[in-house]
Amino acid sequence: MNQWINEKLLPPILKFVNTKAITALRNGMLYTMPFTIVGSVFLLLANFPVPAVSEWVTNSGLDVYFNEAYGASFAIMSIFAVMGIANSYVKEEGFEGLPAGMISLVVFLLTQHSTATNADTKAMVSNVIDKTWTGGQGMISAILVGLFVGWAYSWFLKRDIRIKLPEQVPANVANSFTALIPAAVITTFSLVVYILFDKVFNTTVVEAIYKVIQTPMQGVTDTFGGAMMLGFLVPFLWFFGVHGSTLVGGIMGPILQANSLQNTTILNSGKELTVANGGHIVTQQFLDQFMTVTGAGMTIGIVMFMVMFAKSAQFKQLGRLALLPAFFNINEPILFATPVVMNPIMAVPFILTPMVSGVVTYFSLYTGLVPLFTAVQVPWTTPPIISGFLVGGWRTAVLQAFVLTLGFFIYLPFVRKVDSLNYLQEQGESVEQIEKDLANEDKTADGNATV
Repeated sequence: MNQWINEKLLPPILKFVNTKAITALRNGMLYTMPFTIVGSVFLLLANFPVPAVSEWVTNSGLDVYFNEAYGASFAIMSIFAVMGIANSYVKEEGFEGLPAGMISLVVFLLTQHSTATNADTKAMVSNVIDKTWTGGQGMISAILVGLFVGWAYSWFLKRDIRIKLPEQVPANVANSFTALIPAAVITTFSLVVYILFDKVFNTTVVEAIYKVIQTPMQGVTDTFGGAMMLGFLVPFLWFFGVHGSTLVGGIMGPILQANSLQNTTILNSGKELTVANGGHIVTQQFLDQFMTVTGAGMTIGIVMFMVMFAKSAQFKQLGRLALLPAFFNINEPILFATPVVMNPIMAVPFILTPMVSGVVTYFSLYTGLVPLFTAVQVPWTTPPIISGFLVGGWRTAVLQAFVLTLGFFIYLPFVRKVDSLNYLQEQGESVEQIEKDLANEDKTADGNATV
């Protein structure tokens, strides 16, 4: 099995993970994180999960200003994403990436009209950037534009198609002239595409991408099957030592965040945020707070067993060391020291726990027991229960506590078995003797089952 995993399964996975496009997507999306968190804070203040506080904020008029700060940060995350992805792609190729990031912004703006319609008066307003497409609805366009500009800009530089200046010229000036030819060609090409979509298809690139690609992708992720896929893939990849959280988050994160942003748009429109009104169930918070909370596999159950019930000295010590990091969603000590990675005994609960949590959470959101999530996000190190309260109020916090408790009982028989093996080894029993004891236990169990 190990040989098959190392020779057949891991190489294609790692090859895919390390492609320039996936690396640029993963690294580029990291540029959005500060603005996501800052914007989430202001969105949280504008829609605080305590009714008395929320009413005071609304009556005082502060919600208008908090929403302005949200609109200038989180609500334009597609702009940060497109620049970050193009910049990261070009840096992976070994060139200065900032000029590519700026070109990608120009191209991204050329995927949409510079006009918008006033929702109240129906009047057309010109010379604007429509925020409809700078948030979640423009995310797939931002990804595609960032990757395209990164590739095209690198293509020019690798073939030395650029204006060269003497070495005595300052670097910032030289970089500006280096970007001139690629910028001119890429912008001209993008303008031709803009005209084509406008005249022939009577739409824009960003609208076409949203209808043809993004909407179906959001629909797929927002299903029960999509939730189960997320719950399975992260621990499955981690079991083989591949950073599943980063890989799945890098690819699916933009779609999940788009779902969150659309939920906020529904709420801001004055409608009730429900599934019937088009609200999304599977969002970034669904993954962060109910499938990877306390780390991939929701391994806080292992830590609590080690702290309270472990017999082996190894697990007792590991539990004490891993307890504090686990509360801040850091579980690498548990994954590699228990170990969970490549440990067949721990594979079942490691994969099953987030999937069970996903089932419970999905139907709690679907039935309205817990409110759907808005775009409020918290730093990934926010402790459980606190994070649940901040993203959804007290009912979300209670649900989070419930699924973590459920996870403890899923892990219990498996981690107890590993603890018993460790204890026997510490008592001086050989591996051969332990295997015989286990075989006898299995025979006894089979006999009892037959009776």
